[in-house]
Amino acid sequence: MFKDKVLLITGGTGSFGNAVLKRFLDTSIGEIRIFSRDEKKQDDMRKKYNHPKLKFYIGDVRDYSSVLNATRGVDFIFHAAALKQVPSCEFHPMEAVKTNIIGTENLLEAAIQNGVRRVVCLSTDKAAYPINAMGISKAMMEKVMVAKSRNVDDAKTVICGTRYGNVMASRGSVIPLFVDQIRAGAALTITDPAMTRFMMTLEDAVDLVLYAFEHGSNGDIFVQKAPAATVDTLVQALLGLLDKAGHQVDIIGTRHGEKLYETLLSREEMAAAEDRGDYFRVPPDLRDLNYGKFVEHGEQKISTAEDYNSHNTHRLDVKGMQALLMKLEFIKSIVRGENAVAES
Repeated sequence: MFKDKVLLITGGTGSFGNAVLKRFLDTSIGEIRIFSRDEKKQDDMRKKYNHPKLKFYIGDVRDYSSVLNATRGVDFIFHAAALKQVPSCEFHPMEAVKTNIIGTENLLEAAIQNGVRRVVCLSTDKAAYPINAMGISKAMMEKVMVAKSRNVDDAKTVICGTRYGNVMASRGSVIPLFVDQIRAGAALTITDPAMTRFMMTLEDAVDLVLYAFEHGSNGDIFVQKAPAATVDTLVQALLGLLDKAGHQVDIIGTRHGEKLYETLLSREEMAAAEDRGDYFRVPPDLRDLNYGKFVEHGEQKISTAEDYNSHNTHRLDVKGMQALLMKLEFIKSIVRGENAVAES
């Protein structure tokens, strides 16, 4: 499907964009465009990859004209541009609105105007039952995505989305912070040992987006089934891998806007979800606003389905967490280095 096609990645200088480049640059794809507002990161990527298929566009999703320009001639879009840090969005909620909501509206409108064939919008588990500004803005992003998808010709443009939890060792992830603290001999600072989070690799995130890209219809949201772990399990797994048992751990308490656990699908979404093995597909509600007085197939009932969250999914133990961590090149290289130091 990507042969000779043009792919645009918004927010493409981030961890997800780099993972997509590693997957696609040396395939038969025609061109990959990186759209972001950070010229330094773009310049770093340009020098790192030095590839003729890679093109860079400076711009901001908040600026419709720059998005419109970047989407001309594009076949497919992975929309990853977002403000993602929960505490910073708590202090600057309108910035989250401008990027995550208005920016998505700009991107989708530009995509429709320029005849882009497929758009996949990346969302987060924090959009389900949101309690923080980042999650609320991402939930609204999903609503914008579904609303825009109602008014497009399926034969011309398909707009769908994905929702996933923590991507391990991505930029802003807690894992690199913990590793830095351990290697510096500083105390590990954790929020709540009992806090649970979904765990997935960057490769998993790319696989989910590609699955949505290939199978999505207008308004669909796709979720990958994922294991979870407590913060304490993650810490013990890292300390074991780095042979730092007994390292000091300080509990600093939850930060602004944080939850004890995250939800990937609400009860209402689970009631409508289609189980596809490794993934869930949540179709859009295709009813219009002309509600009838009667439900065609009997009385409509409120869903009693259970939500899908990081407390009730498969829970990793320390060994399971270590096995998942060792899928990361970042961790494998550090473990090899630590072991070499220990052996010397």
